Amino acid sequence: MTNYPWLDGYLLSKPGAERDFKVEWQWERYLVRGKMFAAVCTPGPEHKPHAGRTMVILKCDPRLAEAFRAEYPDVVPGFYSDKRNWNSVYLDGTVPETLLQDMCDMSYSLVVAKLPKKVRETL
Repeated sequence: MTNYPWLDGYLLSKPGAERDFKVEWQWERYLVRGKMFAAVCTPGPEHKPHAGRTMVILKCDPRLAEAFRAEYPDVVPGFYSDKRNWNSVYLDGTVPETLLQDMCDMSYSLVVAKLPKKVRETL
């Protein structure tokens, strides 16, 4: 279940965004020029306390990552990601829609900023 049915379309609306499915991880990944800026997954029962909760994983400025986690119980350290630079947001939670959109925008921008200048110019 998701409280954010618009999320897939929003992520795919980013310039150059593509979606693929990583079979080994069972993740829907959102990529820009081959670099992941978001992923949606539902961890299995072996991954307590996340078990069965669908989440989106987003890159985040490390200072803001901590602040989001402190303010919103449905924002946790990135699942199977660098916990300093990635957050997970439970999609059955109560994070305000505008904040989740801002977090998606930030994730995309942080990943695009690391692409070569010539690639960024084509976006």
